[in-house]
Amino acid sequence: MTSTFSTVLPALIACGLASASAPPTNEWISLFDGHTLEGWTQLNGTATYEVQDGAIVGTTAEGSPNSFLCSDRFFGDFELEFDVKLLNDELNSGVQIRSHSFPTHNSGRVHGYQVEISTNGAAGFIYDEARRGWLSENREDPVKNAAFQNGEWNHYRVICLGPTMRTWINGIPIATVVDSVSPAGFLGLQVHSVGGDPKWQVAWRNLRLRELGDGGGFVELFNGKDMTGWKVNENPESVRVQDGALVVQGNRAHVFYDGPVYHHDFKNFELRTLIRTKPGSNSGVYFHTKFQEEGWPERGYEVQVNNSQSDWRRTGGLYGIDDIKEPPAKDDEWFAMNVRVVGKHVTVSVDGKPLIDYLEPEGVERIPQFAGRLIDRGTFALQAHDPGSEVWYKSISVRPLPE
Repeated sequence: MTSTFSTVLPALIACGLASASAPPTNEWISLFDGHTLEGWTQLNGTATYEVQDGAIVGTTAEGSPNSFLCSDRFFGDFELEFDVKLLNDELNSGVQIRSHSFPTHNSGRVHGYQVEISTNGAAGFIYDEARRGWLSENREDPVKNAAFQNGEWNHYRVICLGPTMRTWINGIPIATVVDSVSPAGFLGLQVHSVGGDPKWQVAWRNLRLRELGDGGGFVELFNGKDMTGWKVNENPESVRVQDGALVVQGNRAHVFYDGPVYHHDFKNFELRTLIRTKPGSNSGVYFHTKFQEEGWPERGYEVQVNNSQSDWRRTGGLYGIDDIKEPPAKDDEWFAMNVRVVGKHVTVSVDGKPLIDYLEPEGVERIPQFAGRLIDRGTFALQAHDPGSEVWYKSISVRPLPE
């Protein structure tokens, strides 16, 4: 349950990749039809991308920053294969994996993991583009450094499964990196910035991918040990970590996700968590919200958590917007909640049972109490409602979806 809402914040501009998330498949899919750039969108820079002889050819442009031809789909856990050839040894390139472009981050600059393409011995190692730099350590290895054949087509293989990313060039293992900052994102073909106007080129062909498992891409927001990545506003004693769970109990408080995953800035996503309520308890899961020092959050939607408390609005409903009267779960038993947002479409399920299928109307105007309940972007928060309510959360994870 929440009280007064008063602030309406303008919607932020979404980045240029607008594609619904397709269901995962274990079959190989072709990412390039050999004739067109369908399924790809250029971000950043003015390098040119065109199709020549069944390959995507990128050409440098004078004065351009790094350019990226990005997949319209996001991928989380996958196996990727492609052939690449540097037509000029001086050119540096790469393939972005699990990458992003947010209008709220560095003016939309593409950032994320990059599999290096170069003739200087670093090919195949993993670099964190526009973020932290090299993630691969021990890059001096004669066998690995010689794997990339200058002036020839080189076959790359990339496997991303959970936090582990592995690469091969021409069958030679190159890099293994374990990192969970970005569990899913788009692919991107980079044409690096250069001085002058040399018209250097890089070409890709035979790009194909198969998703692994259920498509993966979920990353844990709570480590089960401490409050790392979470920030409580008022009454911090109302939030504790106990037996691997984040427990909310006490005077009003809200604990906001404030960690590094996607800069705690989510628009389209799938959130899942396990929840257990004590009898007579009330809480809530907020999305598209923003940290505030005190009070009921003034922006974002609240997914109600309440199986038996006196408030008639029950677990799984969008509080005050699309409510549920019958509880879908029982107190003292763990249940799974899943919240999915794509565009203005919100769905909520509990233990696999669909509860909410809500589409926010265009130009909707809320009553003053719920003025901030609008699709936007933002972080997540969990609510400590009152001293008589005790609610446990664990296995809190999120998977971003394309914008």
